[in-house]
Amino acid sequence: MAGLREDPVLGIDGIKREKELGTEVNTKAEDKGAESERDMAPPPHPSTTSIHRSGSRPQLDLSKAAIQGNSEERDPTILLPNQSDDISSHLSLDIGGSLIKLVYFSRHEQYSIDDERKKSVKERLGISNGNRRNYPILGGRLHFVKFETHKINECLDFIYSKQLHRGGIDSQSWLPDAPPNENSIIKATGGGAYKYTDLFKQRLGVTLDKEDEMDCLVAGANFLLKAIRHEAFTHMEGQKKFVQIDPNELFPYLLVNIGSGVDGDGQFQRISGTNVGGGTYWGLGRLLTKCKSFDELLELSQRGDNRTIDMLVGDIYGGMDYSKIGLSASTIASSFGKAISENKELDDYRPEDISLSLLRMISYNIGQIAYLNALRFGLKRIFFGGFFIRGHAYTMDTISFAVQFWSQGEAQAMFLRHEGFLGALGAFMSYEKHGLDDLMVHQLVERFPMGAPYTGGNIHGPPLGDLNEKASTISWMEKFVQKGTEIIAPVPMAPHGTTGLGGFEVPSSKGGTLRSDASTLNIGVLHLVPTLEVFPLLADAKTYEPNTIDLTDPSELEYWITVLSEHLPNLVDIAVASEGGTDDAKRRGDAFAHAFSAHLARLIEDPAAYGKLGLANLLELREDCLREFQFVDAYRSIKQRENEASLAVLSDLLTELDGMSEEVRLVTLIEGVLAANIFDWGSRACVDLYHKGTIIEIYRMSRDKMQRPWRVDDFDVFKERMLGSGDKKPPPHKRALLFVDNSGADVVLGMLPLARELLRRGTEVVLVANSLPALNDITAMELPAIVAEAAKHCDILRSAAEAGGLLVDAMVSGLDGPKENSSPVVPLMVVENGCGGPCIDLRQVSSELAAAAKDADLIILEGMGRSLHTNFNARFKCDALKLAMVKNHRLAKNLINGNIYDCVCRYEPAS
Repeated sequence: MAGLREDPVLGIDGIKREKELGTEVNTKAEDKGAESERDMAPPPHPSTTSIHRSGSRPQLDLSKAAIQGNSEERDPTILLPNQSDDISSHLSLDIGGSLIKLVYFSRHEQYSIDDERKKSVKERLGISNGNRRNYPILGGRLHFVKFETHKINECLDFIYSKQLHRGGIDSQSWLPDAPPNENSIIKATGGGAYKYTDLFKQRLGVTLDKEDEMDCLVAGANFLLKAIRHEAFTHMEGQKKFVQIDPNELFPYLLVNIGSGVDGDGQFQRISGTNVGGGTYWGLGRLLTKCKSFDELLELSQRGDNRTIDMLVGDIYGGMDYSKIGLSASTIASSFGKAISENKELDDYRPEDISLSLLRMISYNIGQIAYLNALRFGLKRIFFGGFFIRGHAYTMDTISFAVQFWSQGEAQAMFLRHEGFLGALGAFMSYEKHGLDDLMVHQLVERFPMGAPYTGGNIHGPPLGDLNEKASTISWMEKFVQKGTEIIAPVPMAPHGTTGLGGFEVPSSKGGTLRSDASTLNIGVLHLVPTLEVFPLLADAKTYEPNTIDLTDPSELEYWITVLSEHLPNLVDIAVASEGGTDDAKRRGDAFAHAFSAHLARLIEDPAAYGKLGLANLLELREDCLREFQFVDAYRSIKQRENEASLAVLSDLLTELDGMSEEVRLVTLIEGVLAANIFDWGSRACVDLYHKGTIIEIYRMSRDKMQRPWRVDDFDVFKERMLGSGDKKPPPHKRALLFVDNSGADVVLGMLPLARELLRRGTEVVLVANSLPALNDITAMELPAIVAEAAKHCDILRSAAEAGGLLVDAMVSGLDGPKENSSPVVPLMVVENGCGGPCIDLRQVSSELAAAAKDADLIILEGMGRSLHTNFNARFKCDALKLAMVKNHRLAKNLINGNIYDCVCRYEPAS
């Protein structure tokens, strides 16, 4: 078995670490294909080797660090006046003979106001601004980019255009007055780090600091397997299945590049090597088929039939199995065996058949040798990577089959989504100041912009930041729009001589089950968000699965993609209108429609293209795509109009509620939440309703239908917990987290009155809202103004809002009359949930919400996205109430065996 690195590399090396066993199989040949003495030598005796870390690592000098500009901004720019070391470590490289892989970092661009409300919430919840680390993790994005090595000048142009060799364009915010550092150091690995060192110095004025290849491969693999939730997957019979691996149970494992093995975070061991592998496949393939590239050889294999060349068991036994030793008639007895007995010349055989036979021969041998090495060390988990794999479906299938066959099903072959970037990522991690080793899986969010680097494609960079920026003679946006409906998948293309911001092209591979990597996996941008945490009230975070709907079911995926496609024209109209209907807005709206349709087309073609897919991911992909085309809040004018209409009748509703008995008021409040949840611009049925009446008319109509029993009706159990039975009165909840949903009637006439009732009973209330806009969902930035308006007519809300820091001076001046003297006031607070979609994954919530949850004993999840699409089956350590009106026919039928507009009131006492 051999590892073809990004140059013509042959071999398998094994790596062993102190706690974890992973093996790196990677023995290089010279660029001309000659084998080194090490390649032909017997495998070295296993010995422990410490992973090398460079001593010349630049560090951040945080002394006298100060906020630059507006200190009220979230994630404000930090000025480091005493920073003297080079900080160009925003970039690392793995330079192979075929591909150059880049990993680079860019800072986040999104800001929000750190206002008095947030400061008050932080004080009350005990959230510290201190850092647990002695160095900061830079919140931002980690990009993965590939170039063909023979186009290295384009790679250099890209690095220069983004100033990555000087820390990136955004580095000026760290050291705005610093002169350019012409002695910058960039971490690099691979043979090209030596071959092209002079070129980098000449073109960019930088020095390449070489990192050991195996060190980097192991470090990169360990980081990905521990920090990315669904990094690893199996591949059998054309089907990907993502595997979630507990970081505490990761080691030992075998890493094959093609081949390697790892036994801890500090040491590793090379355990084996072979001179037959990827380089063999490419070299023999060129001689036998005249193919000029590795990809061309793989493309041929997709159309091949190896039975014309390989001798099968059935050929020997007259079409019969050799069942006594477990061999089927289709088992290959001898690769290329028929060429011995047939009187044929090379030209008599189809190149396609030769390529496939050769691919099978080498893949099966790789799988067998890997398993034998795993057996030698008692390992059952084997990860495969390297240039030979490169996402090719048939290659992965044959390797998986070989491992399964020889291990009799006891061992499993697995593959990595980022496998091509292991070396570059390992080199990047050698910059300790980034703190990647401390990142947890919940602090990484993968996004898939249209300009994301594409495995096997030619994109070289992130999405365009300025739509007017030119790439060559025509803008990126114009190129995209011109493609129109021709775009069947988001495969970006970078023309020669540009900065890598080119247009989009149709993928070269179409149809068939034997697909090259040009249609298998997309690698997105990793957002590093150190402020994300696991929701502490989950009963079991390890088994928690947010998505209720299984999109691995093809019919489910097709249905929901159809729903999103049908809703797309209406969404585009709203988005364009939100920007004033200008020509520029129309242009961006058209491009957004094409882009999102391309994403959907890719997912129909390959549901696993972006990793494990749930409905929450699908819906958030739409919001990400909107933001990519600069539609920050498409529904803002609609939300404002609905908020104003709802606030106008809130006072009358509160007066009506106050005139009711306690028991009647409680059921009326729940009815109000359910009725108000009808206002959902993400539902086709509800969009149709908006054309039939005003917001108040629709709300009244919905209230008239709120007769019990509801489809899921646990109200009586909830009522007993709230009010007790007979003379026995239960204590009030200490703190309630109310996950709110839509703007307008939903939050104003539904959730605010319920929050008021809890406050009246002495329960602290935390309103949990989106961090970023999604459809007509209310955001944490918008809620304080709504609460302030509501508080003008209600002493309970006014006192609680003041106690929770929601009423700043500008708002308080508009309130009517003095407050009534009452018992000690409990606070009403607002926190952001950390997400920007209509659903919520409680494995990734804001530190604000995590802090608020620590003393909470009641959770109320409201709305389809938060309590049906996600979290319907979630269990919590505290009491939980899930409220929603079902506004989708299929969801109603499959989830609750009901109908559209049925209601869910699901109460679950603390687990």
